Amino acid sequence: MTTFSQGNAMKRLGRKFLRQAAGIAAALPIVFTLLLSGHDAWSQTRTIKIVVPYSPGDGPDFLARLLAEQIGRAQGLTTVIENRPGAGTVIGTESASRAVPDGNTLLINTNAFVTSPHLRKVNYNPSTSFEPICHLVSTPALIVVNGASPYRTLSDLLDAARAKPGDLTLASAGPGGALHIASEMLKRAAKVDMTYVPYLGSSPAISALMGGHVISVFTDYGSVAEQLKAGALRALATGSRTRIEALPDVPTVGEAGYKDYEVDLWIGVIAPAKTPKQAVSQLADWFTAAMQVPEVKAKLVVQGLYPAASCGADFGALIRRQYDEYGRVFRELNIKAD
Repeated sequence: MTTFSQGNAMKRLGRKFLRQAAGIAAALPIVFTLLLSGHDAWSQTRTIKIVVPYSPGDGPDFLARLLAEQIGRAQGLTTVIENRPGAGTVIGTESASRAVPDGNTLLINTNAFVTSPHLRKVNYNPSTSFEPICHLVSTPALIVVNGASPYRTLSDLLDAARAKPGDLTLASAGPGGALHIASEMLKRAAKVDMTYVPYLGSSPAISALMGGHVISVFTDYGSVAEQLKAGALRALATGSRTRIEALPDVPTVGEAGYKDYEVDLWIGVIAPAKTPKQAVSQLADWFTAAMQVPEVKAKLVVQGLYPAASCGADFGALIRRQYDEYGRVFRELNIKAD
């Protein structure tokens, strides 16, 4: 037999159930709209962190912030840049390798990603510890001299180096970076003895060149674009396979007689290993779309960054190929970090 108090309790439970059911019914149209929407509606509550193993203001940092802003605006999500420079990009790279592989933590990487493991003990493998997303941009490498230098061509510089073995200097960011390797490969191809001078970055190397402390510098175009326009520096050659649009009168190293010579400087984005394929594909689509926005492309070109947007397996193949190639060069030239 049901008592009076039991009857009231049953009524209260019934009213509570009806309120909950009504709430669920009201929410169902929203849920179905989210599920059926072509746009990733859930992304409005998602935060993407991009680890940059370089200091604020460097080329990779500029690229990361530019694309993060565009992707955040287009997809309606929050993007965060985390600068973690140091140890030839190893500190930031190891940090990203330990992140949860859910597609929410990414790493901006460069050629240093495949050179540093040959110089230092690292807790990651470039070929297996990350999922390649996209090779985003390439930037030309240039051999430059002071605007007042007597050397007007690459042949002038190399001929002088042959005449005075060890006297002429060739500087770059280093030691052990892609431009250091490029310098050593040029010296070997040309059979010249030039003294290599490493600097902590392109900026101090350029300052040394401007101050007359070194004879020549191997650097990226973006670091010297303004000085070249002003005539303070002179470009002798580009390491690219073809001449670059910004400097059509500057020949390639190949045109100077070293046909197989090429320097490929790049910046890309990767995710920790085991990130779901669907997330990797979605991220590749977002970055590719951001690179195609006219305003973004214009800002990149000003910085000497040329869109590549080679994604997935193609980017992975580039990483593996360069990792193996750099390893061979390091062994042959006995290059070691100081």
